Amino acid sequence: MTTQQSPAPATGESDWIRRYHPAVADAPRLICFPHAGGSASFYFPVAKELTPGIDVLVVQYPGRQERRREPLIDNVPELADRVFEELRHHADRPLYLFGHSMGATVAFEIARRFSAAGLPSPARLFASARRAPSRTRAERVHTRDDEGVIRELRRLSGTDDRVLGNEEIMRLALPVIRNDYKAVETYRVEPDVRIDCPVTVLTGDSDPNTSLDEARAWAGHTTADCEVLTFPGGHFYLVDRSREVLDTIAARTIAPAALRG
Repeated sequence: MTTQQSPAPATGESDWIRRYHPAVADAPRLICFPHAGGSASFYFPVAKELTPGIDVLVVQYPGRQERRREPLIDNVPELADRVFEELRHHADRPLYLFGHSMGATVAFEIARRFSAAGLPSPARLFASARRAPSRTRAERVHTRDDEGVIRELRRLSGTDDRVLGNEEIMRLALPVIRNDYKAVETYRVEPDVRIDCPVTVLTGDSDPNTSLDEARAWAGHTTADCEVLTFPGGHFYLVDRSREVLDTIAARTIAPAALRG
């Protein structure tokens, strides 16, 4: 999923937003945020499965795929500022945010910006494979040499070994990956910073980057409810457990009556 080419997006988007499939009128809107080094196409299967009942929009960060010639953004606050300016135009209905790994951190910052702008808070934040915003580790992957970054990717098991061994692909990918690791590894927020929407935390039970305690700490960053759901698997548990993850999203996004229909 992390290496596929971007499918042709539907119309009615910006450089930042991809809508791969049309949705029914007034469908709840789900915004998806990629992981470090990831691109919008990672969520193409999610959009395919959840539409037309859910309007799935996917954020495309600069510097990758069709935006590969645009400058990268190496810090979360600036990236969130830029994304927020795009998403505020899609807030004509309640928004649900889903972010995986670095994407969860970006989504958290987006939720903060909605409140700061006096706009309705998102209806829910789905935080996948990411410890609570104030929980930090002494990580410096972005300062490693190329082999060091590739070792980290192998440790997380999110990229095909055939891709990791392809010098041409990795020459293009490594600057993006290192940039995103810098953004998330230098991100800091105080423990008392909270958002006003419910949070559903999804985590793999063998994720080396997020312990259960670090996942549960998301409860301290919301004034609303927080639930923690654990799935078998590591950092990219959602690839193998996609059906359970999609059911989790649908059950908390679509009204129960719609699900029964």
